[in-house]
Amino acid sequence: MNDATPDVMPDAPGTPLRFDTKIAVLLRDDLEPWQRLNAAAFLVSGLGTRLPEVIGEPYEDADGVPYLPMFRQPVLVFEGGKETLTAAHARVLSRCLPCAVFTSDLFATGNDRDNRAAVRAVPTERLDLVGLAVYGPRNGVDKALKGARMHP
Repeated sequence: MNDATPDVMPDAPGTPLRFDTKIAVLLRDDLEPWQRLNAAAFLVSGLGTRLPEVIGEPYEDADGVPYLPMFRQPVLVFEGGKETLTAAHARVLSRCLPCAVFTSDLFATGNDRDNRAAVRAVPTERLDLVGLAVYGPRNGVDKALKGARMHP
C-alpha cells in the first residue's frame, strides 16, 4: 500500500473503518490542564504538515459551507510520567517513526521561531519533554508508547 492510499479495511458500508496506522499523542501526567491542551494542539499540527496521508477530505455542511479537512482517523491521547515519555521518545527515534516534540521550554515562548530555537538549544537526551505526537504502523506506535496509559 503506498502513502497516497488510505490504509483502511472497509467491512461493509456504514461500518467503522479499521486503520493499519495510529496517530497518538503522549503527554506528561504532571501538566496543568491548559498545558495539556496547548501541547496536544501544537503536537498534532506537526503531523498534518509533513504527512499529507493523515489528512482527510474537506468538510461541507448541508448548506454547502466548506470547512477545513481534519485527520482521517482518530487521535489517541495517552499520558505517562517523565520516565515514560523519555523512554517512548527513545523508542520512537529508534523506530524512525515521524514525531513532533513539545518541551517544557515552549511554555515560555510566544512564537514558532523561539520554539524552534528552544528545542535546538538542547541535546536530544536532555530534552525536557512534556509531550510527543507520533504516527506510524499500529504495532510500532503501540510498542513505542509501552507503559503509557490512555488519558482520562
